[in-house]
Amino acid sequence: MCKGLASLPTCCLERYTELTLHREGLLGYGTSRVKKLTALRLFLRPTLEECLRWKESFEKLLSSKYGLCAFTAFLVSEFSEENIAFYFACEDYRTTKSPGKLPAKAQKIYDEFIGSDAPREINIDHETRDITRDNMLDPSPSCFNMAQYKIYMLMAKDCYPRFLRSPAYGDLVCQAKPGDRAATQPRREKAA
Repeated sequence: MCKGLASLPTCCLERYTELTLHREGLLGYGTSRVKKLTALRLFLRPTLEECLRWKESFEKLLSSKYGLCAFTAFLVSEFSEENIAFYFACEDYRTTKSPGKLPAKAQKIYDEFIGSDAPREINIDHETRDITRDNMLDPSPSCFNMAQYKIYMLMAKDCYPRFLRSPAYGDLVCQAKPGDRAATQPRREKAA
């Protein structure tokens, strides 16, 4: 029987929901467990065709709202959510329109993901870390490009294939219905 993301530990689902919904600006970090799990149930409803498209390329997975959510939940279950969080923090940073905001945003990303005492330290080589540290002296929209590329390649070559082989992905494919657009809509409870 297919369980979908229900096969992941509850703590992973809660953390995934918190990260995703906070990133989308839908919920704050202090949101209750019930709201998080309800939001997760309503959030993941891909069609079979969409699930199968994710196998075509890592880019197609990331460009799909549902694919990104499922992949993020998988990374949370493997305790490597910092990779996707760093990747999207860099994407957000690169699109910062005000040059005056770049130094503070760059420092925040560096402190969270790259610094020696970073709470969500990413796995990059010493050379990349040094180049990124040097780029911090004069932050530009491209100062994290090398580190972001390394993390992207790590996810594409390691995490993505494992995700496609995972029971969570298999369960999503099993649960999805061909061309069922209703499957992408939130379920509504019937009034008694």
